[in-house]
Amino acid sequence: MLGRLAFALPLEAAMPRILAALFPLLLLIAATAAPARAADANPGSEGWSIYGDLKYKPGFTHFDYADPAAPKGGELREAATGTFDSLNPFILKGVPASGIGLVFDTLTVQSQDEPSSEYGLVAQTIEVPPDRASVTFTLRPEARFQDGSPITADDVVWTFDTLKSKGSPLYAAYYQSIVKAEALGPHKVKFSFAPGDNRELPLIIGQLPILSKKYYASHDFEKTTLDQPLGSGPYKVAAVDPGRSISYERDKSYWAKDLPVNKGRYNFDRIRIDYYRDDNVSLEAFKAGNYDFRLENSSKFWATGYASPALKAGLIKKEAIPSKDPFGMQGYAFNIRRDIFKDPRVRLAIANALDVEWEIKALLYGAYKHIQSYFANSELASHGLPSPEELKLLEPLKSEIPPEVLTEEYHPPMTDGSGNIRPNLAKALKLLEAAGWTIKGGRMTNAKGEQLAFEILLDQPAFERLTQPFVENLKRLGIAARIRTVDTAQYQNRVRDFDYDMIVARYGESISPGNEQRDYWSSEAADTPGSSNYVGIKDKAIDKLIDLVIAAPDRQSLVTRVHALDRVLLWHHYIVPQWYFDGTWVAYWDKFGRPAVLPPYGGGFDLYAWWIDPAKVAALQKKSGN
Repeated sequence: MLGRLAFALPLEAAMPRILAALFPLLLLIAATAAPARAADANPGSEGWSIYGDLKYKPGFTHFDYADPAAPKGGELREAATGTFDSLNPFILKGVPASGIGLVFDTLTVQSQDEPSSEYGLVAQTIEVPPDRASVTFTLRPEARFQDGSPITADDVVWTFDTLKSKGSPLYAAYYQSIVKAEALGPHKVKFSFAPGDNRELPLIIGQLPILSKKYYASHDFEKTTLDQPLGSGPYKVAAVDPGRSISYERDKSYWAKDLPVNKGRYNFDRIRIDYYRDDNVSLEAFKAGNYDFRLENSSKFWATGYASPALKAGLIKKEAIPSKDPFGMQGYAFNIRRDIFKDPRVRLAIANALDVEWEIKALLYGAYKHIQSYFANSELASHGLPSPEELKLLEPLKSEIPPEVLTEEYHPPMTDGSGNIRPNLAKALKLLEAAGWTIKGGRMTNAKGEQLAFEILLDQPAFERLTQPFVENLKRLGIAARIRTVDTAQYQNRVRDFDYDMIVARYGESISPGNEQRDYWSSEAADTPGSSNYVGIKDKAIDKLIDLVIAAPDRQSLVTRVHALDRVLLWHHYIVPQWYFDGTWVAYWDKFGRPAVLPPYGGGFDLYAWWIDPAKVAALQKKSGN
């Protein structure tokens, strides 16, 4: 299930809500919800869970991580880096504004204290037959777009057809197994599924954002635009300064504001997001009080960057919030569409030049752990040798997968952290020699005399200090690696077109992986511009394992199948693993109230369940002298 998207942005650690960089709308799926009952055996229920009962039963009043007595009002000020040029987050063109998902509602939403359950929002009930070949949603008759027009089944069908055929390639990949949408009446819509056991399809289609068919009859869906979109969500676009800031205003007539799942949420009257050219400038603006809340992804900033009179006086609070979210994978991703990276021995040799242990110690303040799985920080991460259950999946693929998958425990190249990487470089030289590369005149060359050279594409100058030691170690091998840092728009355009040698890719994972794995690793996605298959993987065994993950009948089989997929991905050496942190760093000016209970997923908190506390604002103004 799509919990957090893959993205090609260099980050030191997992900052869950930054994932809005490419597809901000889909990342809102964990931000709203409604009443519940297990639907697999109870057609017409108000919620649905993949593998078990729902936590919230009919008649509940609010989510545990929201306070129904929270006051409304005030302004939340946030920041983003780079730029934006569009309020259309559904297409491949343009760079959408941060937070734009707040404008749009979905059929269902995922709670942040359950791993694989969703509840109706636009949908009032969910019907799943015993064979799970379809799902039928009955829409709430009171559901409205922000112009007061009703949300109908025709809008839902039109949205699905349009996103799948004209939207970002992500939608076509994500909805691949959903073959048909049809209106059964003004407020009832049915989605039919392709043959096969794909338990998460009702949840996947439930994440569908609903657009107005009438609105887009006079607006070109396929063009970028800065016009205010017509949505149905809790906020409207209030003001736009292209590339510099965007402001949202709470819709006081929001049709779903009194649903139990929205009680205590969406408390800010206004949300303003200012853009800064890089994180250094953004941090200084935060310390100056230009915005209120900051997600931190730099250990250097976290350890040393916040020192200020405001922090010393207690005006700024720093907090590490624990989270049970899987981190996923982050690392230097090879584009194996390039000939120089097709040999896995070359990829492993290059991986031996990254001294993760030293970087964590010397550059990252000891704050991280070395990633050793595509599903790090979760039970989904493989470890040890394959279990008997995993071997039943892997042995039929024996001729198609690396032999080490069956016989060895995977570990990425590691060091003692002292800075002595000579043993790793010696291993790299042997691997390169076996792959047909030799040192001549201090240059690693092939039989044609061509040097092994490539470019590492970045979009944040702050990440250069972490990449430069890697480049220097590669130089010792005679490999000419160079760093190129470009602006956000150019970076995204190049990534969409797979126009790079190597990038820093981040594959965020949900606790229940499924159909999104096709977009990450499948052969089809490798040839789809804009997909998250940054590596360019075309492997029949991996395609088969993805299908097995999607068809997992229960939680234990899902874990086993993900372990098998994890092992195969790891032993292909597609990515040079970096580091991860098992929580979320946040800093904020002490003006917020928040519920006593924090959710275990979604980064460990729901910012939209916080509120502006007038007493704290007054105290803050008194202490600061403003």
